[in-house]
Amino acid sequence: MNKRNRKYNNRAADTSSPPLVAAAAAPRAEAFTFGDPVPVMDGRDILDFLADSYNGRWYEPPVSLDGLAKSFRSNPHHSSAIYFKRNVLAASFIPNKYVSHAAFSALSLDYLVFGNSYLEQLDNRLRFAAKFDRVPAKFTRVGKDGRYFFIPDYLNEHEFENKVFQIKEHDINQEIYGIPEYISGLNSAWLNESATLFRRKYYQNGSHAGFILYMSDPAQEQSDIDAMRKALRDSKGPGNFRNLFLYSPNGKKDGIQLIPISEVAAKDDFMNIKNSTRDDVLAVHRVAPVLMGIMPNNTGGFGDVEKADKVFNRNEIATLQSKFLEFNELTGLELISFKPYQPDPTPEKNA
Repeated sequence: MNKRNRKYNNRAADTSSPPLVAAAAAPRAEAFTFGDPVPVMDGRDILDFLADSYNGRWYEPPVSLDGLAKSFRSNPHHSSAIYFKRNVLAASFIPNKYVSHAAFSALSLDYLVFGNSYLEQLDNRLRFAAKFDRVPAKFTRVGKDGRYFFIPDYLNEHEFENKVFQIKEHDINQEIYGIPEYISGLNSAWLNESATLFRRKYYQNGSHAGFILYMSDPAQEQSDIDAMRKALRDSKGPGNFRNLFLYSPNGKKDGIQLIPISEVAAKDDFMNIKNSTRDDVLAVHRVAPVLMGIMPNNTGGFGDVEKADKVFNRNEIATLQSKFLEFNELTGLELISFKPYQPDPTPEKNA
């Protein structure tokens, strides 16, 4: 092969072989998010047209009773306000041979949580009413022609053979089930729960990345970097406030830098969310903060507790008591009766 052919073959081989160094890609701007957007309003409003759907045996409630039961303890102010009303009602109730004190306590709790209360009439051998038992409102369903069903789960159902009486908090969209008054304040209760859970997980995970440890010293070996990474990882979680010792004999002054990150806890408005949602929940329950044992943040306080107690009993407790008196009209018997409200007398001052 002559020199011309060898030169041609080398030139052809050079053009067919890939370059040794690939061209660097041009930098470009990138945008990312930490989650997909969640719509504020969803399509559940369409379900209002399917409220109280009939499945052939009973009507389905317009709201999830399981959801109301789970939301009951989602917020301390929400559950405490309901328990407070229940306690005041139970304290003023007069037990009798038909309804015991324990039965009325559970009956009132059902009404305050689910907006419905049910009593089952138990007859004696002479077909007269001997006793009335409370039926759990969470598992009770209303059928046609005065039929009632007990549905503890989807596999078991029981139709009541005895008479069942119902009182309910009337709803503007249907007349079969009651809807609790606090339904408009559930979003505030859930927001309060979300803020609490976020802050709790925030501390369980060892807060957040409080700083960036920037190492640019070439004297550091890979084993030292791995040891540093392990020490930082072990310092997270419970008991994360620990000291860290770093020894770099041949390091430079700026070879290791500690770059702090702004405090996340100061920007999440935790206290503002807690206070605003608390006010919403107490407003929907119409319970004064002074009656709930909440300490005021200002010097003025919440006002006179005795005046708040009188207004609360006149406007709220008296109305609830009249609601339970409907059982007397439905059964024709005096099942429910209450003691008159008597405020504590003012203690006399010593002369």
